[in-house]
Amino acid sequence: MVKVEGGTFLMGDIIDSTNTDALPIHEVSLDDYYIGKYEVTFAQYDAFAKTTGRELPPDEHYGRGDRAVVRVDWHDALAYCNYFGWRLPTEAEWEYAARAEGKATLFAGTNNPDSLSKYAITEKDDLSFSFRVGTKKPNELGIYDMSGNVSEWIGEYYQFYERPEEMHDLENSMVRIIRGGSFNSWVNTAKVYWRVGVLSDAQFYEVGFRCAVSQEELNTQRFLNGFFHFKPTKP
Repeated sequence: MVKVEGGTFLMGDIIDSTNTDALPIHEVSLDDYYIGKYEVTFAQYDAFAKTTGRELPPDEHYGRGDRAVVRVDWHDALAYCNYFGWRLPTEAEWEYAARAEGKATLFAGTNNPDSLSKYAITEKDDLSFSFRVGTKKPNELGIYDMSGNVSEWIGEYYQFYERPEEMHDLENSMVRIIRGGSFNSWVNTAKVYWRVGVLSDAQFYEVGFRCAVSQEELNTQRFLNGFFHFKPTKP
């Protein structure tokens, strides 16, 4: 996990102001939290799946190991994070971290599309499956692959920015958010504000995830572990 210092930032398409799905731009405040330095790998998810009796996601014969895990739906991704006392990141947490604590960046690590290949695996790399995590340069916070490699599940339902009054909830809405673009995506989808809504039970060959947890949640866990003498699960 990488610690992200909380703060207030303008969320949405602050660079181009043309993507209606990422407008209107709105102010969001976050407390300190932690987010995965890397996308969860096949090796990590396989160990969890074997322990909990889950089916192993297929690797299409490309191999497993340190490749970013895919073919995992939103529910199993959340279960993996919860197993270690974590969760999936909120949409604001994901974007704030990708933008190196809210900086005005277009991609995770660079504003220049010509240098994106140094930071992200996209369709220009001509790959057919997820790649090993951490092979490109990280962003300023030291977080890898927030643009490219695999798109990532977000912990929230899909909400339209322009219609905040039309609230949904996780129980009554099956539509979730993925962020970051993938090895199979056009460069545009690797932009840090780009949002896509998909069904929570879908298992895509280009969608994986990373975990997050707030400092407040960690403090609560430590208190409960000390009070009730729980033995925390180690990742």
